[in-house]
Parts: sequence; structure tokens; C-alpha cells
Amino acid sequence: MNITVFDDLNTLYKKAADTFVDLSKKSIQKHDRFVVALSGGSSPKAIFNLLATQEYADKIEWNKVYFFWVDERWVSLDDEKSNAKMTFEALLDKVPVNKNQIFPMYQDGTEPEEYAKEYEIKIRKILGSEGIFDFILLGMGDDGHTASLFPGEEILNENEKWVDAYYLKPQEMFRITLTAPIINKAENILVVAFGESKKHALNEILNGEYNPKLYPLQLIEKKESFQFFTDEKAMG
Repeated sequence: MNITVFDDLNTLYKKAADTFVDLSKKSIQKHDRFVVALSGGSSPKAIFNLLATQEYADKIEWNKVYFFWVDERWVSLDDEKSNAKMTFEALLDKVPVNKNQIFPMYQDGTEPEEYAKEYEIKIRKILGSEGIFDFILLGMGDDGHTASLFPGEEILNENEKWVDAYYLKPQEMFRITLTAPIINKAENILVVAFGESKKHALNEILNGEYNPKLYPLQLIEKKESFQFFTDEKAMG
């Protein structure tokens, strides 16, 4: 695992955008496509805004990029809480991506558990039985959750499904998410987490005992290709 501690967030965002560009080139050179799973939130939005600028957008072969999501709130695509809506507004509506290579984690007229099964089929159609994403962008909550893998939830024990959905009682809503098994298959993972509020969970995840039921990000294997971008406030 590689941990990079940044002095300021603008530098962090630029490095994350550079990482996206670099990995896209390597992946496209290797097998003529770049298959990614993206997270929502303010940090990814800042990264997506950068990628949409000419400086970055001109370096990426957008017609060879396939977009999936790491997780999603089960809300319509025009809802302000939708990760997909944010990503379309910040990035996908601004660059020449093939629309049939974008796979939002929501569909009208279906139930979340059913769509989780459909979403896994969509992933398998692109990635085959191996299910290896070229790049997954993750965040981390103050409680140590990542994707929609929240502390104490049954989904933390999932070993077979690649995608699952469940009702998250504290938030009173359904969530749909990639599971730890498929996230761990990824060729490259970048976690972006910073700020004072992340300090306790980050310390436990990096230095504490293995307790993924309390700190779910520990479920993600700290391989050589696992990168962690953070700041001094979070590292403490």
C-alpha cells in the first residue's frame, strides 16, 4: 500500500486526476479499454471537475472508458442525492463518452435487490468471469465505511455476490453497492480521505487491530496497487 500525505487539497485532487489519466493510458495500451468504478461525494466531484477541463480531458480516450459506480443511494437519477447525477454534471456530460458505456447503479421500475443482480450481469458482460476493474475510486466515511459497506451491516460478510442491495436503517433508505470481493479484484484502487473528522477511523484502519465490522475499509486488501491519498489533518 502506498500512502501519500498532501499539504493542500488542490494538489491532492490534481494528483488523483493525473492518476486517472496515467492508468487510462496504461490500461488502453494493455487491452484497449479502461473500465472504472467511481464513488460519489465532494472529493470525487472535485476530481471529476478537473478531468472535465481541457488540460485533462484531451489526454483521455473517452470512447474507450467504461463507467460503473462503486455504490449508490436508491434514488432516481435526477435526485440531488444521486451519485450518478453528480458525476454526469461534473464530468460525463462534458466529455465525449459513449453513452452505452455508462452504467448507472439505478433503474426506474425495479427493486434494488433485483437491480443488484442485473448490475452484476452488466459487469460480467464487460469484465467476464474474472471481474477485474482497471480502476476503482473509493472514499472513506468518518465511521470507516467505504462504498456502502457500513459498520455492523450484514453485507460485510458477503463473499460471493459482486453487487448487493439492502435497507440501511440509520439512513432510512436502500443502498446498492459493490461488495468487498469484487473491489479486492481491482487492478488499481485509490482511496481519497482527508480532514480532521477522518483521523480516528484512519488511524484504526492503518494501525489498529483488524476489525472490519467496526471499520469496513479494512476489508479492502492493502496490495501494492492500493493507493491512499490523505492530508496531515487526517494522519494527525
